[in-house]
Amino acid sequence: MIGDNTRRDASLADEPAGKTRSRTERTMPRKLIGFILMMGRGHQAVLVLLSVLLFAIGILPLEIQRRIVNGATRGSSLNAILTLVVAYVAIVLSEGGIKLVLNIYRGWIGEVAIRWLRMAVLEGDQHVDKVTTLAEGVEMSIVLAEAEPVGGFVGTSISEPVLQAGILLAVGSYMIYLQPFLALAVLAVFVPQAALVPILQSLINQRVKTKITVMRHLSDGMVNHMSPKAPQRQAARVQRLFSTNMNIYKLKYSLNFLMNLMFHLGYAAIFALGGYYVIMGRIEIGTVVAFITGLNKVADPWGALVDWYRDLKVTQVKYVLIRDANSVANSAAAVSR
Repeated sequence: MIGDNTRRDASLADEPAGKTRSRTERTMPRKLIGFILMMGRGHQAVLVLLSVLLFAIGILPLEIQRRIVNGATRGSSLNAILTLVVAYVAIVLSEGGIKLVLNIYRGWIGEVAIRWLRMAVLEGDQHVDKVTTLAEGVEMSIVLAEAEPVGGFVGTSISEPVLQAGILLAVGSYMIYLQPFLALAVLAVFVPQAALVPILQSLINQRVKTKITVMRHLSDGMVNHMSPKAPQRQAARVQRLFSTNMNIYKLKYSLNFLMNLMFHLGYAAIFALGGYYVIMGRIEIGTVVAFITGLNKVADPWGALVDWYRDLKVTQVKYVLIRDANSVANSAAAVSR
Protein backbone atom coordinates (compact mmCIF):
# COMPACT_ATOMS: atom_id res chain seq x y z
CA MET A 1 0.00 0.00 0.00
CA ILE A 2 2.79 2.40 0.85
CA GLY A 3 5.21 1.25 -1.83
CA ASP A 4 6.07 2.48 -5.25
CA ASN A 5 2.46 2.53 -6.43
CA THR A 6 1.61 5.28 -3.95
CA ARG A 7 4.23 7.62 -5.33
CA ARG A 8 2.07 8.67 -8.26
CA ASP A 9 -0.64 10.02 -5.93
CA ALA A 10 1.74 11.97 -3.73
CA SER A 11 2.34 14.51 -6.47
CA LEU A 12 5.21 16.87 -5.66
CA ALA A 13 5.46 15.60 -2.10
CA ASP A 14 7.05 12.29 -3.01
CA GLU A 15 9.50 13.17 -5.73
CA PRO A 16 13.08 11.97 -5.20
CA ALA A 17 14.95 14.38 -2.96
CA GLY A 18 17.76 14.89 -5.45
CA LYS A 19 15.54 15.86 -8.37
CA THR A 20 15.66 19.50 -9.44
CA ARG A 21 12.40 21.40 -8.98
CA SER A 22 11.36 24.90 -9.98
CA ARG A 23 10.47 27.51 -7.38
CA THR A 24 6.82 27.46 -8.47
CA GLU A 25 6.64 23.79 -7.50
CA ARG A 26 7.66 24.73 -3.98
CA THR A 27 5.04 27.46 -3.57
CA MET A 28 2.89 26.71 -0.54
CA PRO A 29 -0.92 26.89 -0.82
CA ARG A 30 -2.62 29.75 0.98
CA LYS A 31 -4.47 27.54 3.49
CA LEU A 32 -3.51 24.46 5.45
CA ILE A 33 -6.21 22.33 3.80
CA GLY A 34 -4.68 23.13 0.40
CA PHE A 35 -1.30 21.85 1.57
CA ILE A 36 -2.92 18.69 2.99
CA LEU A 37 -4.62 17.91 -0.32
CA MET A 38 -1.47 18.72 -2.27
CA MET A 39 0.31 15.97 -0.37
CA GLY A 40 -2.08 13.42 -1.89
CA ARG A 41 -5.87 13.28 -2.17
CA GLY A 42 -5.78 9.55 -2.89
CA HIS A 43 -3.89 8.82 0.30
CA GLN A 44 -6.38 10.81 2.36
CA ALA A 45 -9.26 8.89 0.76
CA VAL A 46 -7.68 5.54 1.71
CA LEU A 47 -7.14 6.77 5.27
CA VAL A 48 -10.79 7.79 5.52
CA LEU A 49 -11.91 4.35 4.30
CA LEU A 50 -9.72 2.62 6.90
CA SER A 51 -11.12 4.94 9.58
CA VAL A 52 -14.71 4.14 8.62
CA LEU A 53 -13.97 0.40 8.71
CA LEU A 54 -12.33 0.77 12.11
CA PHE A 55 -15.18 2.58 13.85
CA ALA A 56 -17.76 0.36 12.12
CA ILE A 57 -16.43 -2.78 13.80
CA GLY A 58 -15.60 -0.94 17.03
CA ILE A 59 -19.16 -1.24 18.32
CA LEU A 60 -19.18 -5.06 18.17
CA PRO A 61 -17.05 -5.69 21.31
CA LEU A 62 -19.60 -3.75 23.44
CA GLU A 63 -22.48 -5.94 22.31
CA ILE A 64 -20.46 -9.13 22.82
CA GLN A 65 -19.51 -8.04 26.36
CA ARG A 66 -23.17 -7.37 27.15
CA ARG A 67 -24.19 -10.81 25.87
CA ILE A 68 -21.43 -12.56 27.83
CA VAL A 69 -22.46 -10.90 31.12
CA ASN A 70 -26.17 -11.49 30.54
CA GLY A 71 -25.52 -15.07 29.43
CA ALA A 72 -23.53 -15.80 32.57
CA THR A 73 -26.24 -14.39 34.85
CA ARG A 74 -28.97 -16.33 33.01
CA GLY A 75 -27.15 -19.65 33.15
CA SER A 76 -26.11 -20.00 29.49
CA SER A 77 -23.95 -22.98 28.50
CA LEU A 78 -20.18 -22.79 28.72
CA ASN A 79 -19.86 -23.44 24.97
CA ALA A 80 -22.08 -20.46 24.17
CA ILE A 81 -20.01 -18.17 26.38
CA LEU A 82 -16.72 -19.50 24.98
CA THR A 83 -17.99 -18.89 21.44
CA LEU A 84 -18.68 -15.27 22.32
CA VAL A 85 -15.23 -14.97 23.90
CA VAL A 86 -13.56 -16.31 20.74
CA ALA A 87 -15.60 -13.88 18.63
CA TYR A 88 -14.56 -11.03 20.95
CA VAL A 89 -10.86 -11.91 20.61
CA ALA A 90 -11.15 -12.17 16.79
CA ILE A 91 -12.81 -8.76 16.54
CA VAL A 92 -10.24 -7.16 18.85
CA LEU A 93 -7.38 -8.61 16.76
CA SER A 94 -8.99 -7.35 13.54
CA GLU A 95 -9.50 -3.92 15.06
CA GLY A 96 -5.90 -3.78 16.24
CA GLY A 97 -4.56 -4.86 12.83
CA ILE A 98 -6.53 -2.19 10.97
CA LYS A 99 -5.37 0.43 13.45
CA LEU A 100 -1.74 -0.66 13.01
CA VAL A 101 -1.96 -0.21 9.22
CA LEU A 102 -3.75 3.12 9.65
CA ASN A 103 -1.14 4.53 12.02
CA ILE A 104 1.82 3.45 9.86
CA TYR A 105 0.18 4.91 6.76
CA ARG A 106 -0.49 8.17 8.60
CA GLY A 107 3.12 8.32 9.74
CA TRP A 108 4.40 7.85 6.20
CA ILE A 109 2.23 10.64 4.79
CA GLY A 110 3.30 12.92 7.64
CA GLU A 111 6.98 12.24 6.96
CA VAL A 112 6.49 13.00 3.25
CA ALA A 113 5.00 16.37 4.19
CA ILE A 114 7.80 17.12 6.66
CA ARG A 115 10.41 16.35 4.00
CA TRP A 116 8.64 18.63 1.52
CA LEU A 117 8.56 21.56 3.95
CA ARG A 118 12.22 21.18 4.88
CA MET A 119 13.31 20.94 1.26
CA ALA A 120 11.23 24.01 0.39
CA VAL A 121 13.17 26.08 2.93
CA LEU A 122 16.57 24.60 2.01
CA GLU A 123 16.01 25.13 -1.72
CA GLY A 124 14.94 28.70 -1.02
CA ASP A 125 18.29 29.29 0.63
CA GLN A 126 20.15 27.88 -2.40
CA HIS A 127 18.37 30.26 -4.78
CA VAL A 128 19.22 33.42 -2.83
CA ASP A 129 22.74 34.78 -3.31
CA LYS A 130 24.34 36.02 -0.08
CA VAL A 131 21.68 38.61 0.81
CA THR A 132 18.49 36.93 1.98
CA THR A 133 15.39 38.29 3.64
CA LEU A 134 14.76 34.91 5.23
CA ALA A 135 17.20 35.07 8.13
CA GLU A 136 19.40 32.07 8.80
CA GLY A 137 17.97 31.77 12.29
CA VAL A 138 14.40 31.60 10.98
CA GLU A 139 15.51 29.03 8.42
CA MET A 140 17.07 26.93 11.15
CA SER A 141 13.94 27.14 13.28
CA ILE A 142 11.67 26.04 10.41
CA VAL A 143 13.85 23.13 9.25
CA LEU A 144 14.67 21.74 12.70
CA ALA A 145 11.54 22.49 14.73
CA GLU A 146 8.54 23.97 12.92
CA ALA A 147 8.27 21.67 9.89
CA GLU A 148 7.78 18.48 11.91
CA PRO A 149 4.52 19.29 13.74
CA VAL A 150 3.00 20.88 10.62
CA GLY A 151 3.96 18.02 8.32
CA GLY A 152 3.08 15.41 10.91
CA PHE A 153 -0.45 16.79 11.15
CA VAL A 154 -1.04 16.04 7.45
CA GLY A 155 -1.23 12.30 8.15
CA THR A 156 -4.03 12.66 10.72
CA SER A 157 -5.73 15.80 9.42
CA ILE A 158 -8.76 14.14 7.80
CA SER A 159 -8.80 10.51 8.95
CA GLU A 160 -8.52 11.31 12.67
CA PRO A 161 -11.75 13.32 13.04
CA VAL A 162 -13.58 10.81 10.82
CA LEU A 163 -12.41 7.91 12.99
CA GLN A 164 -13.01 9.50 16.37
CA ALA A 165 -16.32 11.15 15.47
CA GLY A 166 -17.43 7.84 13.96
CA ILE A 167 -16.65 5.98 17.18
CA LEU A 168 -18.56 8.57 19.21
CA LEU A 169 -21.56 8.36 16.88
CA ALA A 170 -21.58 4.55 16.82
CA VAL A 171 -21.19 4.10 20.58
CA GLY A 172 -23.68 6.91 21.29
CA SER A 173 -26.29 5.36 19.01
CA TYR A 174 -25.76 2.00 20.68
CA MET A 175 -26.26 3.54 24.13
CA ILE A 176 -29.46 5.29 23.03
CA TYR A 177 -30.71 1.97 21.68
CA LEU A 178 -30.05 0.23 25.01
CA GLN A 179 -31.39 2.90 27.38
CA PRO A 180 -32.15 6.51 26.28
CA PHE A 181 -32.17 8.04 29.78
CA LEU A 182 -28.76 6.60 30.65
CA ALA A 183 -27.53 7.85 27.29
CA LEU A 184 -28.61 11.38 28.24
CA ALA A 185 -26.50 11.14 31.39
CA VAL A 186 -23.50 10.27 29.23
CA LEU A 187 -24.29 13.09 26.78
CA ALA A 188 -24.29 15.59 29.66
CA VAL A 189 -20.58 14.85 30.12
CA PHE A 190 -19.69 16.29 26.72
CA VAL A 191 -21.82 19.45 26.53
CA PRO A 192 -19.72 21.61 28.92
CA GLN A 193 -16.51 20.36 27.32
CA ALA A 194 -17.71 21.29 23.83
CA ALA A 195 -18.19 24.86 25.07
CA LEU A 196 -14.90 25.12 26.98
CA VAL A 197 -12.49 23.65 24.43
CA PRO A 198 -12.76 26.39 21.72
CA ILE A 199 -12.46 29.18 24.30
CA LEU A 200 -9.34 27.80 25.98
CA GLN A 201 -7.79 26.78 22.66
CA SER A 202 -8.05 30.30 21.27
CA LEU A 203 -6.05 31.51 24.29
CA ILE A 204 -3.47 28.78 23.71
CA ASN A 205 -3.16 29.73 20.01
CA GLN A 206 -2.23 33.31 20.91
CA ARG A 207 0.60 32.04 23.08
CA VAL A 208 1.77 29.53 20.47
CA LYS A 209 2.14 32.30 17.91
CA THR A 210 4.14 34.34 20.42
CA LYS A 211 6.30 31.31 21.21
CA ILE A 212 7.18 30.67 17.55
CA THR A 213 8.00 34.33 16.95
CA VAL A 214 10.28 34.47 20.00
CA MET A 215 11.98 31.20 19.02
CA ARG A 216 12.74 32.61 15.58
CA HIS A 217 14.27 35.72 17.11
CA LEU A 218 16.25 33.51 19.48
CA SER A 219 17.58 31.39 16.59
CA ASP A 220 18.41 34.51 14.60
CA GLY A 221 20.26 35.92 17.60
CA MET A 222 22.34 32.74 17.84
CA VAL A 223 23.41 33.12 14.20
CA ASN A 224 23.89 36.91 14.23
CA HIS A 225 25.20 38.03 17.63
CA MET A 226 26.96 41.22 16.56
CA SER A 227 25.27 43.60 19.00
CA PRO A 228 26.91 44.18 22.41
CA LYS A 229 23.44 43.84 23.96
CA ALA A 230 22.85 40.46 22.30
CA PRO A 231 23.34 38.37 25.49
CA GLN A 232 20.80 40.46 27.42
CA ARG A 233 18.29 40.25 24.58
CA GLN A 234 18.75 36.51 24.29
CA ALA A 235 18.26 36.10 28.03
CA ALA A 236 15.06 38.13 27.84
CA ARG A 237 13.81 35.93 25.00
CA VAL A 238 14.56 32.76 26.98
CA GLN A 239 12.63 34.18 29.93
CA ARG A 240 9.70 35.07 27.68
CA LEU A 241 9.69 31.54 26.26
CA PHE A 242 9.57 30.20 29.81
CA SER A 243 6.62 32.41 30.73
CA THR A 244 4.77 31.62 27.50
CA ASN A 245 5.23 27.87 27.92
CA MET A 246 4.03 28.01 31.51
CA ASN A 247 0.88 29.84 30.42
CA ILE A 248 0.26 27.17 27.78
CA TYR A 249 0.71 24.41 30.39
CA LYS A 250 -1.72 26.05 32.77
CA LEU A 251 -4.43 26.38 30.12
CA LYS A 252 -3.86 22.91 28.67
CA TYR A 253 -3.82 21.01 31.96
CA SER A 254 -6.70 23.00 33.41
CA LEU A 255 -8.80 21.82 30.48
CA ASN A 256 -7.59 18.24 31.03
CA PHE A 257 -8.58 18.48 34.71
CA LEU A 258 -12.10 19.67 33.85
CA MET A 259 -12.55 16.96 31.22
CA ASN A 260 -11.42 14.24 33.62
CA LEU A 261 -13.76 15.55 36.34
CA MET A 262 -16.74 15.55 33.98
CA PHE A 263 -16.07 11.98 32.89
CA HIS A 264 -16.06 10.80 36.51
CA LEU A 265 -19.34 12.61 37.10
CA GLY A 266 -20.67 10.66 34.12
CA TYR A 267 -19.63 7.38 35.74
CA ALA A 268 -21.35 8.46 38.95
CA ALA A 269 -24.56 9.17 37.01
CA ILE A 270 -24.43 5.72 35.37
CA PHE A 271 -23.88 4.00 38.73
CA ALA A 272 -26.74 5.88 40.38
CA LEU A 273 -29.30 5.77 37.57
CA GLY A 274 -28.27 2.34 36.32
CA GLY A 275 -28.38 0.88 39.81
CA TYR A 276 -31.86 2.27 40.29
CA TYR A 277 -33.09 0.75 37.02
CA VAL A 278 -31.59 -2.65 37.92
CA ILE A 279 -33.25 -2.62 41.35
CA MET A 280 -36.58 -1.69 39.74
CA GLY A 281 -36.15 -4.48 37.19
CA ARG A 282 -36.24 -2.14 34.19
CA ILE A 283 -32.82 -3.16 32.78
CA GLU A 284 -30.33 -6.00 33.18
CA ILE A 285 -26.94 -5.75 34.85
CA GLY A 286 -25.30 -6.36 31.47
CA THR A 287 -26.72 -3.08 30.21
CA VAL A 288 -25.08 -1.15 33.07
CA VAL A 289 -21.79 -2.92 32.32
CA ALA A 290 -22.16 -1.98 28.63
CA PHE A 291 -22.72 1.68 29.57
CA ILE A 292 -19.69 1.75 31.86
CA THR A 293 -17.57 0.17 29.11
CA GLY A 294 -19.17 2.48 26.55
CA LEU A 295 -18.31 5.64 28.49
CA ASN A 296 -14.77 4.36 28.87
CA LYS A 297 -14.69 3.62 25.15
CA VAL A 298 -15.83 7.12 24.16
CA ALA A 299 -13.46 8.82 26.60
CA ASP A 300 -10.44 8.03 24.42
CA PRO A 301 -11.95 9.12 21.08
CA TRP A 302 -13.37 12.28 22.65
CA GLY A 303 -9.96 13.10 24.10
CA ALA A 304 -8.37 12.33 20.73
CA LEU A 305 -10.91 14.57 18.99
CA VAL A 306 -10.13 17.41 21.40
CA ASP A 307 -6.40 16.86 20.81
CA TRP A 308 -6.99 16.90 17.06
CA TYR A 309 -8.88 20.19 17.36
CA ARG A 310 -6.02 21.63 19.40
CA ASP A 311 -3.49 20.43 16.82
CA LEU A 312 -5.59 21.83 13.97
CA LYS A 313 -5.74 25.31 15.45
CA VAL A 314 -2.07 25.33 16.46
CA THR A 315 -0.97 23.90 13.10
CA GLN A 316 -2.95 26.56 11.24
CA VAL A 317 -0.99 29.21 13.12
CA LYS A 318 2.34 27.48 12.44
CA TYR A 319 1.53 26.86 8.77
CA VAL A 320 0.75 30.53 8.14
CA LEU A 321 4.07 31.55 9.69
CA ILE A 322 6.01 29.02 7.58
CA ARG A 323 4.06 29.95 4.44
CA ASP A 324 4.78 33.64 4.92
CA ALA A 325 8.48 32.97 5.48
CA ASN A 326 8.59 30.77 2.38
CA SER A 327 6.82 33.47 0.33
CA VAL A 328 9.50 35.96 1.35
CA ALA A 329 12.16 33.48 0.27
CA ASN A 330 10.44 32.97 -3.10
CA SER A 331 10.36 36.72 -3.66
CA ALA A 332 14.00 37.08 -2.72
CA ALA A 333 14.94 34.25 -5.08
CA ALA A 334 13.05 35.89 -7.95
CA VAL A 335 14.82 39.20 -7.35
CA SER A 336 18.26 37.55 -7.16
CA ARG A 337 17.69 36.04 -10.60
